[in-house]
Amino acid sequence: MAPPAEKPDDALPEPPVTPSAEVWRAMTPEARERFLVEVIDAFSDPRLTMGNGQPHNLAKRRATERLRRHFDAIGRRIYLAEELNVLYPGERAFCPDILAVLDVAQPEEDERMGWVVADEGRGLDLVIEVLYEGRRKKDLVDNVERYARLGIPEYFVYDRKKQQLHGYRLPAPEARRYQRIVPQAGRYASGVLGLDLAIENGKLEFFYGMAAVFGTEDLIGRLKGMMHSLETKAEQAEAKAEQAEAQAEQALASLQNGLLAIVTARGIPCSDDDRERVRSCTEPETLQRWLVRAATVGSMAEVLAENA
Repeated sequence: MAPPAEKPDDALPEPPVTPSAEVWRAMTPEARERFLVEVIDAFSDPRLTMGNGQPHNLAKRRATERLRRHFDAIGRRIYLAEELNVLYPGERAFCPDILAVLDVAQPEEDERMGWVVADEGRGLDLVIEVLYEGRRKKDLVDNVERYARLGIPEYFVYDRKKQQLHGYRLPAPEARRYQRIVPQAGRYASGVLGLDLAIENGKLEFFYGMAAVFGTEDLIGRLKGMMHSLETKAEQAEAKAEQAEAQAEQALASLQNGLLAIVTARGIPCSDDDRERVRSCTEPETLQRWLVRAATVGSMAEVLAENA
């Protein structure tokens, strides 16, 4: 069965146009909030997200989590968001899969209803769209023109279904037309992130130099591997300790049995108490001393004498 034809954009709801910066600043807080709610409602139409599904969502979350962990590790601030409405003055609002703005703190409790350029004082630094069953023309054609016109320095499209990566970059800050990023050995360099992007084993990966940027699940996997290795070593050490203990017990038993055998062979009377004293002795030096005496003395009292 052939896949359903992509719906024309004019069949989908259009988000509202953001007021100019001057008009926006003149609006009351209540009016601004009403506009943001209108934007949210526009992007809540199920036809806009129809067919995305879990492959799209998981790829998006995985990429964001890796980027956030990497920037935390290198100590540089970055603001990352998934599907946050973006409002440029005089432009229709849009809602990218992943957006990044450098040197902006990521609050634990982010109360932003959208990235409003007039309020933030700056636009986006990078956008990543994850394409699976969505509108291909929007991501691969329309957004290429639009994001360049808005001056967004870099734009990447991860085509999850076709396992392809597309990268675009403004050649200069004042440029408004993207140039394609040419991959080197399968990797697409991002000047904004300071990372390389590539598809490996069917997933979008980020590389810092030669090293892959790890996510939480990778670290958990590594920790599990380390724990397994430590547990194995502990078990091996325990087995060696048990083996050494068994050997020590065997050595004690040999000394005890040897001592009693000499006493019996020489006809030295040995009471049950004497035998119990020999069997309960766990000091190899004492047993060796008794064994030497047993070869020459004539009684168990002399064998077991404390100071003889």
